[in-house]
Amino acid sequence: MESGTVSDSRIDRIRKAMFGSRYSIHDLSRCRGQGDANLARFNMPLELGFAMARRFIDKASHDWLVLVPEGHEYLNFISDLGAFDPQKHIGTKETVIPPVVNWLKTRLDAALSPFPDEVIQKLPAYLEQVESLRGRSGGELPWSEAILTAQKLVRMRPRRVIVV
Repeated sequence: MESGTVSDSRIDRIRKAMFGSRYSIHDLSRCRGQGDANLARFNMPLELGFAMARRFIDKASHDWLVLVPEGHEYLNFISDLGAFDPQKHIGTKETVIPPVVNWLKTRLDAALSPFPDEVIQKLPAYLEQVESLRGRSGGELPWSEAILTAQKLVRMRPRRVIVV
């Protein structure tokens, strides 16, 4: 529900979001067979392809972070990612949040400045508030409300960059 424009297909909404944003994060954790049919989900690699296309086609300054599970053989099915140094995790909030937060902290115009431990500490309260708001919204919570809730919980320090 990132755009609220349900007359557009999901893939068009993803494309518009990708081409309208400066950053994207792609976790390739679910690229393994699951369920009785042993089917893998390849939505994230497809969306990563959109991010790469945006950067290569229009020379836009779009940047992305790729996360892969520790021990995953992603190079066997998407070997070109080896040049982009994907960050590894073991699927826990303690191993996923630090690379994401630290990566965002290095993006000068990103609005995120807390440390990973602060995000991990505030996550239960955030999830509780989001679930409450989702209930008040009739089951679907607009993305803007999720962002505002996070901003209220985590202090946003002004960014200062010193160049030597």
